[in-house]
Amino acid sequence: MGAPIVVHRPSPSGGRRVTASGQILGLAYDDHDLVEFLRRAGLPDAERILDDPGWIEWRGGRAHQYEAA
Repeated sequence: MGAPIVVHRPSPSGGRRVTASGQILGLAYDDHDLVEFLRRAGLPDAERILDDPGWIEWRGGRAHQYEAA
Protein backbone atom coordinates (compact mmCIF):
# COMPACT_ATOMS: atom_id res chain seq x y z
CA MET A 1 0.00 0.00 0.00
CA GLY A 2 1.26 3.47 -0.87
CA ALA A 3 1.50 6.56 1.28
CA PRO A 4 -1.86 7.81 2.55
CA ILE A 5 -1.19 11.37 1.34
CA VAL A 6 -0.46 12.16 -2.30
CA VAL A 7 0.89 15.46 -3.61
CA HIS A 8 0.07 15.33 -7.33
CA ARG A 9 1.98 16.81 -10.27
CA PRO A 10 2.01 20.62 -10.57
CA SER A 11 -0.95 21.98 -12.52
CA PRO A 12 -0.27 24.09 -15.64
CA SER A 13 -1.17 27.24 -13.68
CA GLY A 14 0.93 26.20 -10.65
CA GLY A 15 0.04 24.53 -7.40
CA ARG A 16 -0.36 20.84 -6.61
CA ARG A 17 -3.51 18.95 -5.70
CA VAL A 18 -3.24 17.19 -2.35
CA THR A 19 -5.30 14.09 -1.59
CA ALA A 20 -5.62 11.84 1.45
CA SER A 21 -7.25 8.44 1.02
CA GLY A 22 -8.66 9.64 -2.32
CA GLN A 23 -10.24 12.78 -0.84
CA ILE A 24 -9.08 16.16 -2.15
CA LEU A 25 -7.67 18.33 0.64
CA GLY A 26 -6.88 21.32 -1.55
CA LEU A 27 -4.46 22.91 -4.00
CA ALA A 28 -1.11 23.71 -2.38
CA TYR A 29 1.10 26.49 -3.73
CA ASP A 30 3.88 25.94 -1.18
CA ASP A 31 4.85 23.80 1.80
CA HIS A 32 2.94 26.11 4.15
CA ASP A 33 -0.31 25.33 2.30
CA LEU A 34 0.46 21.61 2.40
CA VAL A 35 1.13 21.68 6.15
CA GLU A 36 -2.11 23.57 6.73
CA PHE A 37 -4.14 21.01 4.75
CA LEU A 38 -2.54 18.19 6.74
CA ARG A 39 -3.24 19.93 10.06
CA ARG A 40 -6.89 20.35 9.08
CA ALA A 41 -6.94 16.62 8.26
CA GLY A 42 -5.82 15.83 11.82
CA LEU A 43 -2.01 15.70 11.58
CA PRO A 44 -0.79 18.33 14.09
CA ASP A 45 2.93 17.68 13.43
CA ALA A 46 2.52 17.75 9.66
CA GLU A 47 5.77 19.63 8.94
CA ARG A 48 7.72 16.65 10.31
CA ILE A 49 6.32 14.19 7.75
CA LEU A 50 6.77 16.15 4.50
CA ASP A 51 9.80 14.08 3.52
CA ASP A 52 8.59 10.77 4.95
CA PRO A 53 7.65 8.44 2.06
CA GLY A 54 5.61 6.36 4.50
CA TRP A 55 3.24 9.33 4.82
CA ILE A 56 3.56 11.41 1.65
CA GLU A 57 4.03 10.45 -1.98
CA TRP A 58 5.19 13.26 -4.27
CA ARG A 59 3.97 12.45 -7.82
CA GLY A 60 4.91 13.99 -11.15
CA GLY A 61 7.55 16.40 -9.97
CA ARG A 62 10.20 17.05 -7.37
CA ALA A 63 9.21 17.36 -3.74
CA HIS A 64 8.60 20.90 -2.52
CA GLN A 65 8.29 22.36 -6.04
CA TYR A 66 4.87 23.77 -6.82
CA GLU A 67 5.31 25.73 -10.05
CA ALA A 68 4.45 24.23 -13.42
CA ALA A 69 7.40 22.79 -15.32
